[in-house]
Amino acid sequence: MSRLAGKTLFITGASRGIGLAVALKAAAEGANIVVAAKTADPHPKLPGTIYTAAQEIEAAGGKALPLQVDIREESQLVAAAKQAEEMFGGIDILINNASAIFLSGSLETPMKRFDLMNQVNVRGTFLASQVCLPYLLKAENPHILTFSPPLNLNPRWFKNHTAYTMAKYGMSMTVLGLAAEFSDQGVAVNALWPKTVIHTAALAMLGGLVDPAKCRTPQIMADAACAILSRDSRDCSGHFYIDEEVLLEEGVSDFSSYAVAPGNQLFTDLFLD
Repeated sequence: MSRLAGKTLFITGASRGIGLAVALKAAAEGANIVVAAKTADPHPKLPGTIYTAAQEIEAAGGKALPLQVDIREESQLVAAAKQAEEMFGGIDILINNASAIFLSGSLETPMKRFDLMNQVNVRGTFLASQVCLPYLLKAENPHILTFSPPLNLNPRWFKNHTAYTMAKYGMSMTVLGLAAEFSDQGVAVNALWPKTVIHTAALAMLGGLVDPAKCRTPQIMADAACAILSRDSRDCSGHFYIDEEVLLEEGVSDFSSYAVAPGNQLFTDLFLD
C-alpha cells in the first residue's frame, strides 16, 4: 500500500499546474487533498477552479476539500487548516506550491508586483508553514515540501530579475530555517525544483518567453514530490531536491515520457548553473 494512502495534503495553489498534478498523483494513491487556492470562479485566462480540481481529485480516487484561500491572509489560512482537521482529522503534509512570478529588470518592476511576489512567495510560504505546523507536529510522518530553488548566489540569477529572485530565494530560506528548527521534532522540511522548465498555463502567460516544446509536463514534479513525501520524515530533511535526481534515486532512467515534445532539446530551469 502507498505511504500516502489516507494522508492529508494541504496544497496551496492546487487548482491548476504543478499543484494540481501533485494533488492528482497523491489522490490516485488514496490521499485526502485540501485544495487551498484563490480561484473559485473561472479565470478569464487560466484554466481550473478549486471546484474543478476537487472533481478531478475525487475522480482520481482521493477525497477533496476545496477551500478558497488567499495565502496572504492569516485568518483564511487558519480557518482552512481548522476545516482540514475537522474533515480529515489532521494535516500530514503541506505543499507550498503557490507562487507569483514577474521576470523583469529592477527599473521595470512596479512596486505592486514586488509586493505581490514577496507577499505570496515569502510571506505566504512562511505563514502557511506556521499555521500548519501545529497539525504537522501531531502527524506520524509529517512533511513540508516547498517548490523553490537551491540557494545559488551566482550573480547571473539576479541580473535580469532581482525582485523575483529575492522573492523565490525567500521561500528557499524558509526551507533552510524551518528544516533546522524542526528537525529534532521529526518534521521533514525540503525544497523541490525542476531541472527543466515545466510547461503550465501560468508559464504561457509570460508571453511566449519559453517554447512549450522545450519543456516538461508537471507530471515529473508530481512523481518526484510523491516520492519524497513517501520517505521517512526523520531521515530526509533540509534538502534542496531536483526532480530528475529524485526520480533517478527511485530507479527511473527514461524521462522521455515527461517531455511536452519528446526528442527536443529541453530548457534548463532558472537558478541551475
